[in-house]
Amino acid sequence: MAAKRFTEQTGEKLTLLFADTKIEDEDLYRFLSETVSKLKKTSNIDFFKISEGRTPWQVFEDVKFIGNTRVDPCSRVLKRELMERWRNQHCDKNVSTLIYGIDWTEVNRLEKIKKRLPGWKIKAPMTEPPFFSKKEMLNELKKEDIEIPKLYQLGFPHNNCGGFCVKAGQAQFELLYRKMPERYAHHEKQEKETMKKIGTQSTILRDRRGGKTKPLSLENFRKQIELKPDSFDKHEFGGCGCALD
Repeated sequence: MAAKRFTEQTGEKLTLLFADTKIEDEDLYRFLSETVSKLKKTSNIDFFKISEGRTPWQVFEDVKFIGNTRVDPCSRVLKRELMERWRNQHCDKNVSTLIYGIDWTEVNRLEKIKKRLPGWKIKAPMTEPPFFSKKEMLNELKKEDIEIPKLYQLGFPHNNCGGFCVKAGQAQFELLYRKMPERYAHHEKQEKETMKKIGTQSTILRDRRGGKTKPLSLENFRKQIELKPDSFDKHEFGGCGCALD
């Protein structure tokens, strides 16, 4: 929607950049292909897919730290630093405008980006009128005959990293376990193996019951909700704004 609005308003050439973490949902690639093809029919669009080459779990092993809600080496290495290198190589600060797909509910993130990138011209078209809700933007996809990405259909708040994110909370991991148990099992295994390899008891999730915070592995969280399905924080979805902030 940001790309569509920008090109309709300006007619300028736009380059779309996608940083692949190698654990994306398969349907994301279908969505990218359809949206890029649709945009190219009416606008001057380029599309680049870049990748650092590692998965988040390989990054955790290499830096000897498992990401969590406070620290995200996965996004720093696989997205922020990677995109920064590409931007510095291919964009001219005096000419280029950076376009971000942030909507009006995330203007606080836009301010953070501007502070982090002084001197760059930055725009976020969906923070400007007319304002669209997430639901309205998904409805616009239907009007374009583009199928809504699978993760959104399953109830996930974002379409990043296949529904897995170290900044996610218990509610999102419960959703991942319930909707895609095989994918949950993969990350449960990866967490357990990585903890052993780097010699840590730190985990992605936290158990805050009883007023004391302690690590909560994906294995123990699964056992907890298998034993008592409602025994998780239903409001702790967390956030996935790490790629830009």
